[in-house]
Amino acid sequence: MKLVIAEKPSVAMSIAKVIGANSRKDGYLEGNNYIVSWCIGHLIRMSSPESYDGRYKRWNIEDLPIFPDNYQYEVSKYTKKQYSILKNLLTDKRVVEVINACDAAREGELIFRLVYNQARCKKTMKRLWISSMEDKAIKEGFNNLKDGREYKNLYRSALARGQADWLVGMNLSRYYSCLHSNNYSVGRVQTPTLAMVVDRDKAIRNFKKEKYYTVEINAKDIYLETSRINEEEKAKRLLSSIPKTVEIKEIENNRKITRPDKLFDLTTLQRECNKYFGYSAKQTLDYAQSLYEKKLITYPRTDSRFLTDDMVNSVKLYVDSFGNDFDEENFKSIFNSKKVEDHHAIIPTNASLDFDTSSLQRSEEKVFELLKVKLLAARSGNLVIENTKIICHIEGSEFTSRGTVVIDEGFTKYLTSYTKKKEDKVLPRLNKGDSLRIEDKKINEKYTNPPKVYTEDTLLKDMELAGKDAKQDVEIITKGLGTPATRAGIIENLIQKELIKRDDRKLISTNKGEELVSLVADFLKNPNTTVDWEMKLYEISEGKADLKDFIKDVEKRIREVISQK
Repeated sequence: MKLVIAEKPSVAMSIAKVIGANSRKDGYLEGNNYIVSWCIGHLIRMSSPESYDGRYKRWNIEDLPIFPDNYQYEVSKYTKKQYSILKNLLTDKRVVEVINACDAAREGELIFRLVYNQARCKKTMKRLWISSMEDKAIKEGFNNLKDGREYKNLYRSALARGQADWLVGMNLSRYYSCLHSNNYSVGRVQTPTLAMVVDRDKAIRNFKKEKYYTVEINAKDIYLETSRINEEEKAKRLLSSIPKTVEIKEIENNRKITRPDKLFDLTTLQRECNKYFGYSAKQTLDYAQSLYEKKLITYPRTDSRFLTDDMVNSVKLYVDSFGNDFDEENFKSIFNSKKVEDHHAIIPTNASLDFDTSSLQRSEEKVFELLKVKLLAARSGNLVIENTKIICHIEGSEFTSRGTVVIDEGFTKYLTSYTKKKEDKVLPRLNKGDSLRIEDKKINEKYTNPPKVYTEDTLLKDMELAGKDAKQDVEIITKGLGTPATRAGIIENLIQKELIKRDDRKLISTNKGEELVSLVADFLKNPNTTVDWEMKLYEISEGKADLKDFIKDVEKRIREVISQK
């Protein structure tokens, strides 16, 4: 028989139904020469320091650093029963082959391998790698199972990630807590993320608004205004020099064409759900995961905003069911296999066409509808806007007025529920050299604005783009703080550790968070450190870097910090 191990019970049920394992047992399903079971997430976790040596149970700065020669793993006390079931199945003499059906990503690989290794299983390993829970996708996946050995480097990358996080968390949380008599939590990704929030809040507090001026004239309801003037006296002199009439020196007309936005990866989906609905990153991930398990959308934990070239026909089948609003060039642009690593962009499945989405919970329905309109918009026409700029000169200063007319709303008609509709600002028909009679004039007092408080939308964006300047030639998979799948958890962990707090949609650092950032070494709060490490993890997954070399580098940085005590 073949043993299939999924990451969650709901996924296992879907797989079992497709492959004919319909007989329900305790902790698994069986039938048609298959056994299907599940992990319930992480069944195996890294052992705590006291498991290596009892003296580590007490936090003592003199015991640092803690660098295990061989990392130990243990069964989570909350999932012992399910692990026992899996171990018995893995060692069952009837089982001749084991199929890893955990999520097709780095962490899914780790979850399966730790169970497989903990049970000391040596049986042939296959890998199910799919991006949709539709019956068709599952069948195709089982018809094209991969050799599990092809993913050994992905597993090593996951091990390296776990070990690096353990080293930073266990050593430096203890170090700073002991050194400053407080309970601090330090993390490879969470600390530079925290530093971003702290720095933003400090910039807002320290911001000193600056007054500036503009001069405005009104000529028959055509309002023309200068750019920023720093000195009030200069603005007053300009105001007093304004004549009764002014000549139009230039009229600029240009047509702006905007193509539809790319499809959603997880981060952009989380950002827009936060902006439009107020959902946290974790809520959005949970809703998307539920939709995925209901076979309504494709795999959500993706960092690609493109589809593979072989999906053209199936996607066209979906979008054609909503009418013939179709732009061939825009539709073709969403397909690019070269820009898809493990999983393509998130889109609705064809199976969702036969599903009454109004039966979903309202939160899930909102996420689904946003995914649907994003795809429909992507295959639609361009937004076309006609911009007009009138320019006049008075005493060497430029006065301008701008008008905008929407020629074709294009793809934006799908997004009117989420974004503000672009209103026309029509200027009268005028020509270069025309004279305008000045009916009113005034000085406007204005002030510079402070930086905006982080929301999950803007923090996710900055986490994703962290290190971009240093890594211009690196694809998005190798840059940023965390990964699309982990960023939500990082934010929630910072809140749980009381290092930041959520205030409505705002994310604000706490006193404890600010204290920690003021204490930790610069490399720990510098996003580029984590970006460099994430790049190394990617290189390990590609077989281009060595796990041991990476861990030695992490240990070196930790040793440098602790040696300063």
